[in-house]
Amino acid sequence: MQVQRRFGLVAIGGAGAVAVLAAGCGGGAGGLAAGGSRAAVTITPANGSAQVRPDGTIEVKASGGRLERVTVRGDQGAQITGALTGDRRSWRSARTLTPGASYTVTAQARGHGKTSTVTSAFTTLKPERTLTISDVTPNLAGEKVGVGMPIMLRFNRPVTDRAAVERVLRVTPDKPVEGAWRWIGPDQVIYRTRTYWQPHQTVRFQADLAGVNAGGGVYGERDVRQTITIGAAQITTGDIGDHRMTVRRDGRTLRTIPFSAGNGETREFTTTSGVHLLMEKGDPVTMVSPGRAEGDPGYYKTVVNHAVRFSNSGEYVHSAPWSVGSQGAANVSHGCLNVSPADAGWFYEIMQRGDVITLTGSDREVEWDNGWSFWQQSFEQWKKGSALA
Repeated sequence: MQVQRRFGLVAIGGAGAVAVLAAGCGGGAGGLAAGGSRAAVTITPANGSAQVRPDGTIEVKASGGRLERVTVRGDQGAQITGALTGDRRSWRSARTLTPGASYTVTAQARGHGKTSTVTSAFTTLKPERTLTISDVTPNLAGEKVGVGMPIMLRFNRPVTDRAAVERVLRVTPDKPVEGAWRWIGPDQVIYRTRTYWQPHQTVRFQADLAGVNAGGGVYGERDVRQTITIGAAQITTGDIGDHRMTVRRDGRTLRTIPFSAGNGETREFTTTSGVHLLMEKGDPVTMVSPGRAEGDPGYYKTVVNHAVRFSNSGEYVHSAPWSVGSQGAANVSHGCLNVSPADAGWFYEIMQRGDVITLTGSDREVEWDNGWSFWQQSFEQWKKGSALA
């Protein structure tokens, strides 16, 4: 006897519920028997539904019994989990669905000593426009970063509903510390902690972006995961007037380095004070005077070795054999920190992106958005840039 042929299917709309009703015979997919001997199970979206909105919810309900197990299998994208209510009569998915994917929901319920199994297969909407994270920084394989390192995300398009996107961004360090996101543009958001990261730990970033309604008909395309390794706490402090900087690792002094900073003849040639982060390095790097053409007064084009950048306004720590006589005594550079070839090579080798370099002694304060100088803002100011503030 094929009980399944006697089931009735009730589908309501593209995202409605399917109820499987069983006759009094045993076996089959299960449902509510005529005599009330089985649990009735409904699943939303309905079996066969198409174009289901990715930001919708999967819901399973049982009457005349309790749910024992609900599983959701998709052919791609995010793994879908959910939670049962305390009375085990309903289950709801805990997150959004992947766009353009096929899902099968299987639910088991037990009532009056008998088990019912119901399935529903459906597909989700494939939108014309999707939102993806096009870049996560830091992202270099095997890289250890400094304790000041932010997490910087760039999206493939402007984000309309920033709050919806920010809600699914999670940062989980091994050693907890408070942090917050700040939007610095329509397609860029940055995470900074209240205090520096604790050194020597792993930080896990995840964006459960698949299926998130980002506004304007745009849905998140896929989830993103990134593991970030925080290295030693390498913090450099320098006094522009004293012409020296001290490099410490995990609180221990490694080296004090004499330097020659900007000569201060113009704002451009004044080294900025404030909290900076080391951003990148190059060997060699060609330095060209900004805003000047060849032949203009003050024009220069110089190739330097072992250059470590700490702002977007052209500031580096770099080798300058031509100014060794002034290093530790006078400021003669165009704004960079000139150091000896030996000190430059050493600093270049130990640097980590996100290491902190704090400079004092000039009348030019670095802007918070000049390079990665985000620590120039108090954490209370920083948090105001969150869409969830």
